[in-house]
Amino acid sequence: MSDPNKQDLDTGHDYDGIREYDNPLPNWWLAIFFLTVVFSYGYWMHYHVAKTGPGLVAEYDAEQAEAARKAAATKPMTDDLLVALAKDPVTTAAGEKLFQTHCASCHGEKAEGKIGPNLTDEYWLHGSKATDVFKSVSGGWIEKGMPAWQPTLGAERVRSLVAFVVTRKGLNLPGKEPQGDRAGK
Repeated sequence: MSDPNKQDLDTGHDYDGIREYDNPLPNWWLAIFFLTVVFSYGYWMHYHVAKTGPGLVAEYDAEQAEAARKAAATKPMTDDLLVALAKDPVTTAAGEKLFQTHCASCHGEKAEGKIGPNLTDEYWLHGSKATDVFKSVSGGWIEKGMPAWQPTLGAERVRSLVAFVVTRKGLNLPGKEPQGDRAGK
């Protein structure tokens, strides 16, 4: 409804019996328009001039890494997959924290062996391949005092833990005497 005290300005245009008037735009529309302009200027300053945000490329790379981790979580365990996870510094750092929390009391701070076997030498009780280590960590060896960690930690955290253990293999740190069969034999 138009205000009877306000006169619409007739532009003189007529198209198919429709008269065109020069009415101002609604205030709500103008407010949204100006807020959009201010936001776009702030966005441009933040991401392109000041570069204080993470940047689109960094965000994309982080999302791709997360997608790769999630995809690895759904794949069946293979030696190649676990060795690839062992090369990822984020995964091995998480695995090291888990090792220090859950495994160091038996295997030592550096995996050199205490109650449990030395994980840095060439001798392994239940197989030396990465999938063998995964099976031992996830399923445990209850009769030897090794708990099954998958029910407690979950599959993704067990993969991180195994990735860290794989990085320790072959360091030959002084510690507990060799036990089991030599790797590769």
